[in-house]
Amino acid sequence: MNTSFLQKQHRLLFYTCWLVLGLAQAGLTELLDDEAYYWVYGQYLDWGYYDHPPMIGLLIKMGYAIFPNELGVRLYPLLLNLLSLVIIEKLIDKKNPFLFYTIALSIAVLQLIGFVAVPDIPLIFFTAVFFLCYKKFTTAASIKNTLLLGLAIALLLYSKYHAVLIVFFSLLANWKMFTKYQTYVAGIIALLLFAPHLWWQYQHDWVSFRYHLFESNVNPYKFSHTGDYIIGQLLLPGPIAGFILLPAAFLYKATNQTERALRFTMIGIYAFFLLSSFRGKVEANWTSPALVPLIILAHNYIAERIKWQTLLYKLLPITLLLTLFGRIAMIRDILPLKAVKERYHSWKAWPAEMKERTKGLPIVFSNSYQRASKYWFYSGQPTYSLNHYIAGGRNNYNFWPLENAVLGKPVYFLDKYQLWRFPDSLKTPVGYVGYKYDPDFVSFAKILVDVVPKKITIKEGDEFTIQCRFTVPEQYASFIKDHTTPLNDTTRIGVFGKKGWVKDVFTLLTVSQMIKEKETSLTINPGLQKGKYYLRFAINAGAYGPTHNSAKIELLVE
Repeated sequence: MNTSFLQKQHRLLFYTCWLVLGLAQAGLTELLDDEAYYWVYGQYLDWGYYDHPPMIGLLIKMGYAIFPNELGVRLYPLLLNLLSLVIIEKLIDKKNPFLFYTIALSIAVLQLIGFVAVPDIPLIFFTAVFFLCYKKFTTAASIKNTLLLGLAIALLLYSKYHAVLIVFFSLLANWKMFTKYQTYVAGIIALLLFAPHLWWQYQHDWVSFRYHLFESNVNPYKFSHTGDYIIGQLLLPGPIAGFILLPAAFLYKATNQTERALRFTMIGIYAFFLLSSFRGKVEANWTSPALVPLIILAHNYIAERIKWQTLLYKLLPITLLLTLFGRIAMIRDILPLKAVKERYHSWKAWPAEMKERTKGLPIVFSNSYQRASKYWFYSGQPTYSLNHYIAGGRNNYNFWPLENAVLGKPVYFLDKYQLWRFPDSLKTPVGYVGYKYDPDFVSFAKILVDVVPKKITIKEGDEFTIQCRFTVPEQYASFIKDHTTPLNDTTRIGVFGKKGWVKDVFTLLTVSQMIKEKETSLTINPGLQKGKYYLRFAINAGAYGPTHNSAKIELLVE
């Protein structure tokens, strides 16, 4: 009876257990730092964001409208994680359900992180959807399949910019697709559907593309970047079974156009990010869409090799035990590790006490979009991150209207560093958090300085002249004109080299002057040795740190 039920209903049983465990994990695990940041995306739903397309913000917005808690934030990513497996199984030609279940259960990241509300989850799902549509399109390039392929490409792009790699390598795998006019029709459909995001980028000076291509992850090379990348990719599809699944996927020889595209995509993604490791640090999760072809190709290879199957089955209990322990450790504070405690067990209680101490007023956090977002989620207080021009890069807090809302208003300023600045502090699981009242918050992160030229070459010891044009939002201009007390603002030019900040070159510019003159020329003697640098304007008011007020300006000293 039991055996018969298992044989008939194994698929229902597998997916039901996966869903139930995911729901429990999603509801009982504290929100992670980046999830809280993406939750704020949902508060300002738009066609684009500084660092990602809008898909994750939309998913969180929809789920949070149903359940205003951690489960709501994760509801749709969790469902997409489940549906990803359903589609991946459908893409497998050599059906062996129990082998498929074993492979899925052997990849711990799909269980432990599969419910997390991050862009990689919809990216994996729409990667699977793309290959399903790709398979149907290469079989029959009908109007329906052309429309579906174009839609799948657009949804991929709305999930994460890494989608470009999936489409590129899939086309590279089958050059004959370029001889079909339907391929171009699908591309036009995808472009039209993606046009609102491109228009948003145009309106915001292509900020996301400039960030990913020129600002993010550009560091001096370290061998550890490449070494960490290789180790991370060995562990990600496992960690135990990864040493079986990776070789199996690479050894499998494609037998049709879809498998060829899967193989090209998997190899292409791994190779692309391996090369990227020579440019800077690569996060292990950036290759997450490669899990889709890896599961399919590894399954097809192992399905024909009994010894490989036997070894995989024997290793599965170890992975399941590790996964179970990981699930428990994420829900309950059982590990005496500070990093684990701060990541999973530190934010549910103290924000409510801090909210009471700060009288429910808006909060300004110093230079941490993650802490600001997480505090906002757990306290309910609107929270702004004042981003320092040295300590971190720009993010969505530089664009959202949060600073506008608190300009000249009473706020509480919070930080966990340099506690000597604060008259009061609260002991929390993340350390002491200092706080102080400010009856008149002043910051000018929304003022922009546009510089010509943007690339400068000088001789060592020489000075140079740049033309500066100032963009001051109307609200800021009115505030500056009407402010009765001194703003105590300074404008500096931060100089950065290969190892980071080098020095500041102070100017005589004031925000009042920026309003009156609109543009001016500056002559600067940076006093730098030979080398490559970049410059950035930064403005601060009072005791608050300088903010990012310009794009990077390249400087070569010969």
